[in-house]
Amino acid sequence: MPDPARPGQARSSGITYQQLLDTDTKPVPEVLRLESPQYLGDEDIANSRYTSRDWHEREVERLWKRVWQFACREEQIQHVGSYVVYDIANLSFIVMRSAPGEIKAFYNACLHRGRQLKDVSGRCSEMRCPFHGFSWKLDGTLGHVPARWDFEHVDDSQWSLPEVKVGTWGGFVFINPDPNCVPLEEFLGGLPEHFARWDMEGRYIQGHVCKVVRANWKVVQEAFCESYHVGGTHPQALPYLGDVNSQVDIWDTFSRIITPGGTASPLLGWDPTEEDILRYMLDIRVDEETFVSLAPGQKARAASAAAARERWRPVVGDLVDEWSDAEFIDNIDYTLFPNFHPWGAYNRIVYRFRPNGDDHTTALHEIFLLAPFSGERPLPAKTTYLGPDDSYTEAAELGMLGKVFDQDGFNMPMVQKGLTQTCATVRPSTACWWASVAAVHQHRHGGRRPADRRGRQPAQRRVLRTSGTTPAAPAAWRC
Repeated sequence: MPDPARPGQARSSGITYQQLLDTDTKPVPEVLRLESPQYLGDEDIANSRYTSRDWHEREVERLWKRVWQFACREEQIQHVGSYVVYDIANLSFIVMRSAPGEIKAFYNACLHRGRQLKDVSGRCSEMRCPFHGFSWKLDGTLGHVPARWDFEHVDDSQWSLPEVKVGTWGGFVFINPDPNCVPLEEFLGGLPEHFARWDMEGRYIQGHVCKVVRANWKVVQEAFCESYHVGGTHPQALPYLGDVNSQVDIWDTFSRIITPGGTASPLLGWDPTEEDILRYMLDIRVDEETFVSLAPGQKARAASAAAARERWRPVVGDLVDEWSDAEFIDNIDYTLFPNFHPWGAYNRIVYRFRPNGDDHTTALHEIFLLAPFSGERPLPAKTTYLGPDDSYTEAAELGMLGKVFDQDGFNMPMVQKGLTQTCATVRPSTACWWASVAAVHQHRHGGRRPADRRGRQPAQRRVLRTSGTTPAAPAAWRC
């Protein structure tokens, strides 16, 4: 039984993730051996953070206007003049390849009458306002003013488009509207070191899906960065997914949850054989032949990893023989505060969650599928847009994931609806989201970090909540 005097020490009776790594058939990279569990309190969170228009407006002023955020991939703006329109809440930015080797980002507004300069992403030779025809060069300096004789008061040197900070890492382009922000490199902290083994820059957008969900963006994000919900929402995964055996690690501005595959959940009411585990992993019925065979005494986890190596071999060659089973099989979900989720190892998934425009009751859930390539970089895939009533399965590029995401999609609108009519606080079922919030507060605002507690990885996500009656968040968020 957990010791009330030592909160945060409780864990599942199942195998720990580190014990599972000991069974790997290949050397395990050091990054997966890192452990950084933290107990951050167990106070409840106010429902208003998910339902209040006032809270949404605070997020705009104190979060989105002040934080580094993933805007696009570099391959989406490969050529000079290529640009992406990045919207967040009521803000809009043009992220542009302004010159060879140079990326700039501007507020998406004409300085004459305020009309948005660009409505959709594309490529241009100038930024011309559709209203009166004022235009700016690709570097943001003023270009053409119609009827210039009537604008003697316009000083060209003062009429460049306002810029925002830009940084890149791993092929991702980040922006920050705060002119006084720390450099992106400082904000990322140790994240690039974690991904040093997994080349994110050497990938391309194989698929990109953007779905509108009828829920606050944090409700949607939290549904995808914890594994506590697997038993209730994805029960078909219990024979092969160690949901409550997940390892949760928290650093300064980022965190991760590693959920092991090829191992049964302790919540499963029966003991699956290795063949059972393999069939559930591959979604193959008992009357069908499996395309992955088990050698005598071989674990399903090892067999599945071996098959994955052969699938990757044509792309990366014999390098796959240096990759561990865990890097092929496990779900390694990183969260960089506040809404960026690159998956570690050789999983293609990258998530981004944000408000759907200025509506705090709906969100955009984006799935980028980043794949390695050989030879010339392929063109990025076009975005598949899904409405709130569309099934994830309508995005063919998601494959089997579409069915799984539909199970999540069944919950999220109902969570939002329930939060508007229930008690004033909520007990969140995620460690990564609120832990990252607290960690950023500690990193950026001098709050004291709790001492690390290496009492193994808490199995119940609810014990990893931020402390205080209101969860710790960056000071700029507070009233």
